[in-house]
Amino acid sequence: LLHDVSHELRSPLARLQLAVGLARQVPDRIETSLERIERETARLDALVGELLTLTRLEHAGMTAEDYFDLADIICSIIDDARFEARASGVHIDLDERLPEQHFRPVMRGSAALVHRAIDNVVRNALRFSPPDKTVSIRVRFDSAHSAYVLDIIDEGPGIDASLGSAMFEPFVRGEAADKGFGLGLAIASRAI
Repeated sequence: LLHDVSHELRSPLARLQLAVGLARQVPDRIETSLERIERETARLDALVGELLTLTRLEHAGMTAEDYFDLADIICSIIDDARFEARASGVHIDLDERLPEQHFRPVMRGSAALVHRAIDNVVRNALRFSPPDKTVSIRVRFDSAHSAYVLDIIDEGPGIDASLGSAMFEPFVRGEAADKGFGLGLAIASRAI
């Protein structure tokens, strides 16, 4: 983990140093350098925040539990996703297959972490779906296991089969991933 973290930190730190050097050498480019410094600082801040969340989850430090409505969380995420999907031309289809008595599933755990986990997977589906394609979201109750099942299916490029279970490890990214740190699915997995 330390090796991966140091690798992730090197690039933004190098760009910060370059921006500071350019600002000193070419005073006319101070505004451009400041914009770069601001962008890289935000990236470092996001990385540190993700690392702290992952560390807390791995050491069970985020155990605040409450009761929450899973349907409310899913609907909130889908509303946000539909708003974002319009800009890229991606369609979102929600299919709820819950029996009447399970229509408002009440769960116990961390609503914030469950929201974050589901939101991360939905955002990944949006990010990697080509325009005019559909992200299908299905919610169903599996009575055999007394569990709610949430399927999020996109029409993106997918990942190499050899990366399947590794995608939930920190800093693992598929070939199509051009941004992010490779921590989102690790955090989502641990949160769930």
